Amino acid sequence: MLSRAALRTLRARPALAVPRTAQLASTSQWTTTRSYASNSSRQPQNQGKDSTWKRSDPIKFNEANKSQPNPVHPAEQPEFDAAATPERDTAPETERASSDAPAQPHNPLPDLRQGIPSTFGAEFGGAEAKPKTHEHDPNNITEDPEKEPAAGGGGGRGGGELPKSAFETSTDRRRNRVANWSYLIALATGTLGAVYMGRNWENEEEERANLEAPSGWGFGLMYNRARARINSQMGYYTEPTFPKLLPDKSALGDQAPPLTLVLSLEDLLIHSEWTTKTGWRTAKRPGLDYFLRYLSQYYELVIFTSVKSMDADPIIRKLDPFRIVMWPLFREATRYEKGEYVKDLSCLNRDLSKTIIIDTNPAHVKLQTENAIVLPKWKGQPGDKGLVALIPFLEYLAMLSQGGGMDVRQAIKSFDGKDIPTEFARREAKMREEFNKNLAAEKAKKPRHSIGGAVMGSLGIGKQGGMILSDGTNVSEGLAQGKMMSDLYREIGQKNYEAMDKEIRENGEKWLREMAEEEKKFQEEQMKSMKSSAFSWLGTGGSSEKK
Repeated sequence: MLSRAALRTLRARPALAVPRTAQLASTSQWTTTRSYASNSSRQPQNQGKDSTWKRSDPIKFNEANKSQPNPVHPAEQPEFDAAATPERDTAPETERASSDAPAQPHNPLPDLRQGIPSTFGAEFGGAEAKPKTHEHDPNNITEDPEKEPAAGGGGGRGGGELPKSAFETSTDRRRNRVANWSYLIALATGTLGAVYMGRNWENEEEERANLEAPSGWGFGLMYNRARARINSQMGYYTEPTFPKLLPDKSALGDQAPPLTLVLSLEDLLIHSEWTTKTGWRTAKRPGLDYFLRYLSQYYELVIFTSVKSMDADPIIRKLDPFRIVMWPLFREATRYEKGEYVKDLSCLNRDLSKTIIIDTNPAHVKLQTENAIVLPKWKGQPGDKGLVALIPFLEYLAMLSQGGGMDVRQAIKSFDGKDIPTEFARREAKMREEFNKNLAAEKAKKPRHSIGGAVMGSLGIGKQGGMILSDGTNVSEGLAQGKMMSDLYREIGQKNYEAMDKEIRENGEKWLREMAEEEKKFQEEQMKSMKSSAFSWLGTGGSSEKK
């Protein structure tokens, strides 16, 4: 029988794949055909011979022994070998016969992680040099100890791997040199910059401003001075715009009120909210106009907000069209500390003993808590009276400040942890009760002086029976009528408010037109100055002025 390898060869060749009923041609005929195809051009003497293919006798296998079946007969030879297995048919019989021999080691694959190595040593070095014996390298994936790199990582003519420098190109070496020089220059620049930033202070004013980092050449002193200078540079983003946010009070003249009242904007004077139906809406707190106009005769009003000027300025203009508030301050005037905007009253250029701030966020006033009145946030309730309820207390402080020696921080501290409007109303009622009791006792006696003078003496005012208030009211007469000083002071403030309100109702529109014209004129002058400066920079300023 033919071997299985021969049978597979016959099945694989398409030239021998003929129908099972056809007879196979003889081997000699195939040989003649091949010789005709290959030698037709080289043997001209055979041109007359007929070399065409003719059917020959069918091939007969093993005619001597007819007892054995024909191996290629379809009835005797199945198309598939039922006894075939993956182990049997993996390799030809000749290879399986030699599989019992020990396997020969294959050459390891080269390490291409660092590039394509040179084969010069393997081709021309031969076996002259072999790598030194060393321990097995765990990174050697070829599992061939003879191919492991040398202990020093070097190459050479031996069979070991080449060093990393053998895979570098001239461009890589140039880049490495540039990088090394860049590191050296950066280190030198940083060192010189640190020494320059840590130099001694240039004048006494800088040294007084930085007492925690005095002059000296110690490493710690230089570090403190460098840190102080860097912080001063970063102060452009974290410190207020100017060290004095308000002008000197002396520049305002004698008409400037003695006290300063700083008001927050968001959730104190207004409330803004956004909905999908209406978008952004801003509501003005009830009684705000009365609050501002009434207290403007006692206080220098300042609106201090943590909102950006481009967003808050249009709101303030619409909220206070008659400019009753003297100074608006925005986020640019705040101090940025640990992710929060802080309103530093020490930058207002005002006496803190005569400055009050009203806010709804305790973090905004954490630097001067003794000057702060923190109120709950207004959420837009239409019937709110929390702002107007503060007027009697603020009015009383303004009355006490007429003497000049009152500190508003002590008065605010006395209301610490209490609701100021409620507590002040309770104290005022108690004070009024004592006043009426003293007035009744003085009337029961036969006074040598007027009843008003006696009452004023009991209150510690002294002989001021002839004192006249700004509206012409006699203090002694008012006290004799059962009015306290706060009542008289409130009557004067109410008269002033009514006069202001009358002027606004009669001349408000006229004032608004005048302010709009002045603002427009100011903008036109600014535009002209900008154009003239631009033309002068281009060298045509004289000709433009002549035109």
